[in-house]
This record gives sequence, structure tokens and C-alpha cells, in this order.
Amino acid sequence: MRGQLPMRGLGRLLRVTSVVATGAVVALVIGFIAFAGGIVTAAPPSDARAEGIVVLTGGSARIDGALRLLAEGRASRLLISGVNPAVGTDALAGTLDGELDAMLACCVDLGHAARDTIGNAAETRNWVEDQGFSSLIVVTSAYHMPRSLAELAEAMPGVELVAYPVSNPELHLDDWWRDADAFGLLVREYGKFLMTAGRQILALPPPATAGGS
Repeated sequence: MRGQLPMRGLGRLLRVTSVVATGAVVALVIGFIAFAGGIVTAAPPSDARAEGIVVLTGGSARIDGALRLLAEGRASRLLISGVNPAVGTDALAGTLDGELDAMLACCVDLGHAARDTIGNAAETRNWVEDQGFSSLIVVTSAYHMPRSLAELAEAMPGVELVAYPVSNPELHLDDWWRDADAFGLLVREYGKFLMTAGRQILALPPPATAGGS
């Protein structure tokens, strides 16, 4: 009988571990479905206004959307964060139509330091402090928005952030469960978002990255 007690205890431990592991997997799956659903249904607000705009580079649709907000008077100045160091205003102007091109000369700043989302947040914080802004429209792809807001909110806790998600027509996110590329992108972004959330919950410092100071 005494020899059977440790085995019974081990059996209970294994059953509890199995239940906990199964619960964790179910929670991850449910969380992913909710994450994907939120991205698919995300839409830019029609009345977005703030003191400044930041767009996180990663596609022409993002920059075009941010410049149009600026042209409509939704904010007074725009930061394009994460621009390749080799790209200047002249090179960027060559990719835009005349209407948006005119905005570059007066009201747009290029940030060349950031290399990732953490760097975007640090670069944006420095710009916001220099400008004295307290509110900001954030322009990036819908799938990138949750992690971007988390990083920006951590870097600038006193700044109001207005999400302005833009869609990439090349991505088939509406039926992500049928499209391997869209599914893979959402899984990777969900994993990065969980890592960001976990780091912030545990109050761990962000990893070293370009764009901070």
C-alpha cells in the first residue's frame, strides 16, 4: 500500500498537468480566434482627429492613408517612423501623387532610427515630446495595430492614441482560415502580441532595439 501512494500522487499530478495544459491550449486558440476576428472587423474611424499623426512604415497604403489624414486637416503634423536611412523626402515624393507630395514639404518628418515596433515607439515618443503633443493618430496595418498600440502606450502612457488601421489589398484576411499566407501572418503576429503583453505584465524592460534613446 505504501508503495502505491507515490504512484497515486504522481498519477494525480499528471492528470492535473494534462488538464492545465489542455486549458492553456484552448485559451490560446480562443484568444487567437478573437484576435483574428478583431483584425478582420477593424475599420478606421471616420472622425479621427488628434494633434499629430504617426505612421509605422511597412507598405504604401499606410503612408498614403496617413498623408490623406494630414491633407484633410485631421492633425497638424505627421511622423513617418522607421524610414530606410537611404530614403529621403525626395525619394519618398516620387512614390506619391501630386496632392500628397505637396504635404511632405511643410508638415512631415521622417524618422530613420526605428528598425522594429519597439523602435517605432521610442522614436515616436521622442518626436511627440519635441512637438509637445498629447494626442496622436496611429496609422498602421490592421494586423499590426494591437501590438503597435501596446508598445506606444507603454512608451507614452500620458498620450491619447487614436487607432487608424489600414488594410493591405494583397492580404486575404477576410477568409484567413482558408489562406495559408494570411493564417501564417496572423499566427506570427498573435505570438508577437502575446510576447509583448507578457513582457509588460511582468514589467520586464523591452529588449535592446534601434530607435530608442
